[in-house]
Amino acid sequence: MLRLRAVLAALLLGAPLAANAADITRIASSLDEDDPFDLFLDVSFARTQSRSKIVREQLEPGTTTISEHTEIWHSAVDSRLNIDLAIGLYQDLQFSFSLPLILQQNDSYGFISGTDTTNSTIVLNCVNPDGSFRTNCTPSNPANSASLFTVPSTHRRGGLGNMRFGLAYAFFNEEKDPTKPMWVVGIDYEAPTAKMRDPSLDNTVEDNRGNVGDRVHKYTFYTAFSRRMGVADPYFRVHYTLPVAGPGIYSNCFNRAEVAGEGFTSPTLGTPENCFTGRWNRKETGIKYPHQGGFMFGSEFTAFNDRTKGQKFSLDLRGIGNYVSSGRYYNELSAALRKLLATQDYFQVGGQLGATAIAGNSFRLRAAGTFLYTTDHALTGEDLVVQPDAIDERPGDVNPNYDFRIDLPSRRFRASEGKTFRLDLQATFMF
Repeated sequence: MLRLRAVLAALLLGAPLAANAADITRIASSLDEDDPFDLFLDVSFARTQSRSKIVREQLEPGTTTISEHTEIWHSAVDSRLNIDLAIGLYQDLQFSFSLPLILQQNDSYGFISGTDTTNSTIVLNCVNPDGSFRTNCTPSNPANSASLFTVPSTHRRGGLGNMRFGLAYAFFNEEKDPTKPMWVVGIDYEAPTAKMRDPSLDNTVEDNRGNVGDRVHKYTFYTAFSRRMGVADPYFRVHYTLPVAGPGIYSNCFNRAEVAGEGFTSPTLGTPENCFTGRWNRKETGIKYPHQGGFMFGSEFTAFNDRTKGQKFSLDLRGIGNYVSSGRYYNELSAALRKLLATQDYFQVGGQLGATAIAGNSFRLRAAGTFLYTTDHALTGEDLVVQPDAIDERPGDVNPNYDFRIDLPSRRFRASEGKTFRLDLQATFMF
């Protein structure tokens, strides 16, 4: 009878010497009686591909009806090598460090079927940033039009990304007390160590890659739970990222002159004379990074577990939900329009399927594929003025970022049908 109870306890609670807790609640712990020191070194490769349809509002001729005109596909590729180090400082207390090497971070634009240079509103543009119309330019006579940007085109960036430092603590550790779940609480700090990205620069030339830094401090608070139940190890994690703009953030007002491109010339601001006057300082005209929050839930399922050899193979199935608030930052059109853009909030929902193989107590391999769907959201839409009723009396209230070509209702851009796929390959060395 006692033996049967022991077997049932191992199945339902998980034997103390069985495989580790779910990866999402993994923690390095040192100065334990049977484990004086923990160190995890993760070397991983991640490739993220996203694709979305860019549409533009358009006023129907002779009416007040606004419709959407399909324009271009936006495709983005982000490939990076991540080095992550986790060290146990004390019992259930972990310090972590991460450094990404961004191999490529590219944005590409191409016309959607049915749209080309003869009917695209991007190419056949008769409006200046300040709202005036170009001389002798009409939709029926676009000879003097000025394209907003070049299609097709590819913009390239890369380099060292932002360093990340973290602290995490396990209030409950299932490995030490099988009657309790794993409960981890942590904070990550992402420092703005990467070189600042200047969207006004032309990065379409193969050998002229741009930088990737946003010069924003990011503090991510999270908590995660997991609990072994036989072959299953369900888990839940929730997180929130608080952005704090650093003193070296980019402002659109840094580029008040015209930006020359391939076959087009395009000023980036509608009212550049208001830059750095009155309330329009660097902070007000610069990046306003979005707040982010999200959750993930799922379970690892053990398919094979040899405790004597320390070998294990498991599958991981999870659901993911993310929320990104509105702000002014680098979005899907920033590379093309060469500026920070006012972006509407949106959600991402999706899932991940992963597999983990553990060979002994010192090496682990993991592979995972993630799919996310992004809800439709506006990519342009700056506020025109601070005090709409005082625009005639106080022209200094006009937002210098405002561009009548892209921010005026009936000319704004939107992203739709956004889909993202990410592949992660990771090798972990455990000491």
